[in-house]
This record gives sequence, structure tokens and C-alpha cells, in this order.
Amino acid sequence: MTPLSAQELHNLAMNIVGEKLQKMGYEFVAINSKLKKHPQFVLYKKNEPTIFVLVKATTNLQENQSFDTIWMETFKEHAKKQNAHVWFAGVGLANAESVDMPVFKDNPYYVAFDDFVKVLE
Repeated sequence: MTPLSAQELHNLAMNIVGEKLQKMGYEFVAINSKLKKHPQFVLYKKNEPTIFVLVKATTNLQENQSFDTIWMETFKEHAKKQNAHVWFAGVGLANAESVDMPVFKDNPYYVAFDDFVKVLE
């Protein structure tokens, strides 16, 4: 069995978030799936401001919504210049057999992602 790489975990988290955004009626203006390149999604919906969505995959199911607050302040300043809102999506991913094991390709896994943290409205 091959564990998912950091990039593959990130891509899985992006797919989970992207599906939720589509169900919410958003259109994707831009998508960036490279690790540590932000934002991952730039969203559009008629009569609403632009939204930047930052996605972070983590193997911690309990602390999936935590982020670097100092870095986030810098990103919020960038978003303000663009008149954009900022949402954070922390996605916890864990092996379904044991959270102490990595997530493996083609094996069951748990997902901890309820909603977005609205960092800048």
C-alpha cells in the first residue's frame, strides 16, 4: 500500500472543498492546486464580492480548522486590496482503520470538514 503524498492529500482536500463550493452555486474564476500557493480557489457568484478560498489538508481530525494567524493577516491585506473576502477550509483526512496510520491510495478514509471559516467578510 502506498501512502498519499502531501500533494495528493492536498488534491483530495481540494476536491472535497470544490464539490461543496459547486453545491453552494459558486463559479470558479481560478483554481490553483499547488501546495503553498494561495488562494486555491477564486470564486464568483452574481451580485456577491469575489471570494478567495484557502485550503489546508491535515491529518489532525480535531484541529483541522487551525491556521497560521500571522500569515493570514498578510493574506487578508492582499485580499482587501482586491476587495475580496477570504474563507479558510481546513480539511482533516485520516485512515479509516487507524488515525495513527497514513491515508493510503484506494483505501477508506475519514473526512473532517464541516464548513468554511470566514476570515474576512
